[in-house]
This record gives sequence, C-alpha cells and structure tokens, in this order.
Amino acid sequence: MQRLYRKRIVLGVGGGIAAYKSAELVRRLRDQGAEVRVVMTSGGREFITPLTLQALSGHPVHLDLLDPAAEAAMGHIELARWADLVLIAPATADLMARLAQGVANDLLTTVVLATNAPIALAPAMNQAMWADPATQANRQLLEQRGIRLFGPGSGSQACGDIGMGRMLEADELAHAAADCFDTGLLTGLHLLITAGPTQENIDPVRYITNHSSGKMGFALAEAAVEAGARVTLVSGPVFLPTPDRVQRIDVVSARDMLAACEAAMPCDLLIAAAAVADYRPEVVAPHKLKKDPTSGEGLLLQMVRNPDILATLAGREDRPFSVGFAAETENLLEYATRKLRDKNLDLIVANDVANPGIGFNSEENAVTVIDRQQRETRFSQASKGHIARQLIAFIADRYEQA
Repeated sequence: MQRLYRKRIVLGVGGGIAAYKSAELVRRLRDQGAEVRVVMTSGGREFITPLTLQALSGHPVHLDLLDPAAEAAMGHIELARWADLVLIAPATADLMARLAQGVANDLLTTVVLATNAPIALAPAMNQAMWADPATQANRQLLEQRGIRLFGPGSGSQACGDIGMGRMLEADELAHAAADCFDTGLLTGLHLLITAGPTQENIDPVRYITNHSSGKMGFALAEAAVEAGARVTLVSGPVFLPTPDRVQRIDVVSARDMLAACEAAMPCDLLIAAAAVADYRPEVVAPHKLKKDPTSGEGLLLQMVRNPDILATLAGREDRPFSVGFAAETENLLEYATRKLRDKNLDLIVANDVANPGIGFNSEENAVTVIDRQQRETRFSQASKGHIARQLIAFIADRYEQA
C-alpha cells in the first residue's frame, strides 16, 4: 500500500462509540507511511481522549475552531491546505447532516468547507438512524458533491441492534483511503518528467546552480504513477527519495539532462518541471581557481548558452504532448505565455517563485496553467502533492482532447 506513502491525511473523529476504532486507524495509516493530523469534535472527545490520538499520530490533536494557539501555528485554513485527504471516521448522522447543509460551526466542518482535497466519510450510527430518510437524503447529497462514503458495514451494534451502520474496520478504511489516490487516468502511457536544478561546473570545487528543490517534479512523478502511467524521472541533484514505481535517472548538468531525456524517448507526455541553467562557463578550470592576492579585481567568467531542453524535445518529429513550467519573479503570466509560444508547448504551468510561501523550497504551491488558446486555469494554494494530483488530472484531460 505504497499509495499512502508521504500522503497527508486529516482524520476527523466524530462523536460516536466507533471512535475507539479511530486509534487503530491512525496506526494503520502511519504504518503505510502517511502523515496524520487528527481533528476531533466535542462529541468525539467524550469517547476517546485527545492524548491517545496525539500519542499515536505524533502530532497535537486539533480541537477548537477559535484556539489562538492553533491559529498561530496551523489554523483551519492551513490545515485545509495541508491535507491530501480529509477522512472522517466515525462520521455520525449529525456530522453528515451538518456537512450536507454546509454548516461550519466547529473546526472539523470548517476544514471540510475550506479544503480542496478529496473528502471521505466512514458512517457509524444505529441501523435505524442510517435507514432514516433524512440520513439517506444527506448521503445522496454528499455523494453528488463528490464526497466518498466508505461503508457502513453490517453487523451487531453497541446498542444491541443488528443491521447496517457499523463503521468499517481500520484495515478496510486504510485500503479505501489508498484507493483515493489511484485514478487510472494515465494507464498505459509513458511520462517523462524533469525535476530539480542543474549544476554547471566552474572548477572541481565550485559550480553554478539555482534554488530548485525538486519537490514539485517529484510530486508530479508520484501523482502520475498513481494515475497508472509508466514514469521516467530525470532529476538534477536533489535530496529526495525516489517515488515508488518510478524509474529515476540522476544527472548533473543541463547537457546531461538533455542526453538522458533523449535516451528515454519516445514518450507520450513530457512534463518539464526542472529549473535548468540557461548558461554554463565556457571553460571549466582543471584545478580550483585561486584568488590573486596582489589584485583587487574580481573574477570574470565567460558564459555560453546551454541547450534548450524543452524546445528541443517539443520540436522532435515524435513530439510528445509537452508541458513546461515557468518559474518567474515578475510579469508571471506574460513571460509564461511567451515561453508557451516560443517553445511550441501544449500547456505551461506558471509559478510565482518570488512568493516564499509557494517558492522553490516551500511545501505548498499555487499555479496558473495556460494553454495554446491562452486560456488560464488557476489552482489555489495547497500542498505540492495535492497540486500535483490536480495538475495530472488536468493534463490527462487535455491530452485526451488533443
């Protein structure tokens, strides 16, 4: 179940006796590599203590909507942006009713309204409450809005009744959560993704590079695998683990990256997320350059242009559907549109790296995608993992239309 590896899951705990299963669910999610943050309703705290879930999740439990300490660290908006999935287990009849009506009168319901992440509910209630027409109407309404329901199951209940309404077991819920990240949108396709910076040597000690961390490109590779693609990831020097089921090729310079990409061709889709150095020193010194103690002059380096990887690959006879990235500090959309046109791209993803909250080394991103008709599609700020899944779904749709 590597699909949960490094996924960020907000686990909401409602006020039902099934809340005792939430502790085991936290363990199962973490066993599969997920990071879990717990949000409890006031009713949930009556059935299981926040301290228990804090110990199991490794993070403080979020309790109150108007907690000044929480707002200073990770308030409801930050928590909503952080999530890759919001899973509520148990989801009581009361919680389902409030969510169906868009009520936001506690932290958990506010997070649900504020998040762009997928939402899933694990219903848990008395069999008569589950069968009630009001609950079934709420279920239908929630499912129409794209909210997933995991269960309920059937069997004996704490009240002594037998029937539908039991919350699924922790293992079943963990598997269902993993299925949320398996879309199949790119099944059978080969994706070539570039990520990270390149390094251009000055001498055996020094080099020219940039601040790219590779996080966005690696998140895209992970999301593409979840969508069923065969992924080749060509990465500059970064300190990131290789996503599961991804073929990774490590390179250093821009010329190395171009050679690796050409060797990986043909492919169906190209996503060029790497921050490639435009220039390199014309001559690489064979030994470390020493400063002249008798001169106060600076060091003059003669620079030459690197090959344009994206334009080269997008200009081939066996051209793939080509998606570029434009990391800019000013005139974002203008420069991105120019790059789209000049490099013969199908889509370009514009990213304002001057904003430290969504820049190279941040955990979050916010982007605008521009197509050949100069139509703009904006993706609001969220974790890079969530943005990557949104982008992969968008790219898959445009690829099908091409």
